[in-house]
Amino acid sequence: MSLPDVGVLIAAAGRGERAGATDPKQFRAIHGVPMLLRAIRPFARHPRVREIVVALAVDRLEQPPEWLAAIVGDRLRLAAGGATRAESVRAALDALDPACTIVLVHDAARPFVSPEIVDSVIDAAAGGVGALPGIPVADTLKRTAGPPGAILETVARAGLWRAQTPQGFPRTMIEEAYRRAGETAGAYTDDASLVEAAGFPVKVVPGSDRNFKVTTEADFRLAELVAET
Repeated sequence: MSLPDVGVLIAAAGRGERAGATDPKQFRAIHGVPMLLRAIRPFARHPRVREIVVALAVDRLEQPPEWLAAIVGDRLRLAAGGATRAESVRAALDALDPACTIVLVHDAARPFVSPEIVDSVIDAAAGGVGALPGIPVADTLKRTAGPPGAILETVARAGLWRAQTPQGFPRTMIEEAYRRAGETAGAYTDDASLVEAAGFPVKVVPGSDRNFKVTTEADFRLAELVAET
């Protein structure tokens, strides 16, 4: 058994306005369990995970929900998130135990990641490359001039994937990618694209339709159904 060497960063500083509720969506319950807690559990149960750092908005950091405050300890700590996802990930990375040589970055809004996906991402990152779970694009894609603009072209979907999280990297790789990006880090929509832009290799491992991102109220209704199965 390998010694725990994986650090997990969970970006949970967003407001989640599109979900249609006053509280941040990551604190809302799905079938009785807060979504953020569902996102934490698969990593807390993994034998290779040494530490989990959750990035929260500053006002929430001062008064986290009771259920979250109750599990803060040696393996889980909180960090002050920033105005952008990249700022939150950077802050969590800075707070991470130096003994963590592999870093996974996960969205608080993905509550159903499987142990198999976590294993695949860790194994790839341990091999020296970045990795993310992905789903092949099945829909026909259209490029427009801007909604509701006219269609400019049909985009070939061969080789296209929908990126998910957790995304995993050797720690030195993601730290160097953030260093090179500097103030432009916020322009990247995920950590894999930032790492790719720095010139490092990133591969796709099989994802899952269950590992979807909860964004809208309709997504919450779907999540309730998934949680019951």
